[in-house]
Amino acid sequence: MTIRTLPPFRADHVGSFLRPKVLLEARASHQAGTLSKDGLRAVEDAAIRDIVRFQEDVGMQSVTDGEFRRTYFHIDFLEQLDGVDTQGGIKVSFHKTDGNLDFAPPVMHVTGKVRHSKAIQLADFNFLKSITKNTPKVTIPSPTMLHFRGGREAIDKQAYPDMEGFYRDVGEAYAEELKSLGDAGCRYLQFDDTNLAYLCDEKMREGARSRGDDPNELPRRYARLINSAMRDKPAGMTTAIHLCRGNFQSAWAAEGGYEPVAEALFTELDVDAYFLEYDDARSGDFKPLRFVPKGKFVVLGLVSTKLGQLETKDELKRRIDEAAKFVPLEQLCLSPQCGFSSTVHGNDIAVEQQRAKLRLVVETAREVWGG
Repeated sequence: MTIRTLPPFRADHVGSFLRPKVLLEARASHQAGTLSKDGLRAVEDAAIRDIVRFQEDVGMQSVTDGEFRRTYFHIDFLEQLDGVDTQGGIKVSFHKTDGNLDFAPPVMHVTGKVRHSKAIQLADFNFLKSITKNTPKVTIPSPTMLHFRGGREAIDKQAYPDMEGFYRDVGEAYAEELKSLGDAGCRYLQFDDTNLAYLCDEKMREGARSRGDDPNELPRRYARLINSAMRDKPAGMTTAIHLCRGNFQSAWAAEGGYEPVAEALFTELDVDAYFLEYDDARSGDFKPLRFVPKGKFVVLGLVSTKLGQLETKDELKRRIDEAAKFVPLEQLCLSPQCGFSSTVHGNDIAVEQQRAKLRLVVETAREVWGG
């Protein structure tokens, strides 16, 4: 089978990695006022150089900065848009194999007109590009993250009496960010989206109804929003979306197969690739992949980032074969199911287990697809 030289790659990954101790200490010092912003960035730069070498050494063709400059995968980006603020938190019960874990991350509120007054990821991308010969991937939160958890009540009615105006401005702000990245040479961009995956969970769907939203219509509305964010992307930029059911200290928030969102996800959303969680039964079966059209790629997240136990090649190959019954093998790739550290806290997994899982992805992909 032809070796892929463009993303997504047969062996790929979602993007975030466990933060090293020196970085966590530097962040704490900065918050305490004993380390300057420039001092923190210098520590971040050094840690990013190390994590890039780590990705290269295990055989990854795409590399990220590990999201080492962020506390949360989404908030650090979104709060840099004009008109966006963080207020309080809504408690979510995350689930673990050994019990539940309550977590209340800040909720995004739209307090004014959403505008893109500055490039957000540009400097970080330029640094990443300068330290690797591999394909640098930028990961940013999906624009849907400004809507789902708070709904209409989290969006100022004076700024946006009409929700279509909100969606239009968010799409425009994202389009400007993608243009700044594209002009700088970014050719691999990934949206991280919990909401389309949450809409696979009946409890989350009921929560949407209680906020006045139709969970059957939201996937189509969200597809139009994300499409508007990509309208000016440069030729040659691969766009991907990662669907996540929650990832906090090895816990998850939602369960359920992709069937409720599959048709809109695969036929109405104009991304090139889908990073889908398929590490255990909570993600359902592969049948929803029947909607994937020719020319699009599905990156199967078969390797857990939540548990240290290492999967086997035989197990992964068997599941790839099962998925290939619904979408051709040449349209499939392999990755871990999520990042290893979607927040600064990190998952309950050791650095060496992180390395072993990435190596397993690379070796299995080579045996399945060649290269």
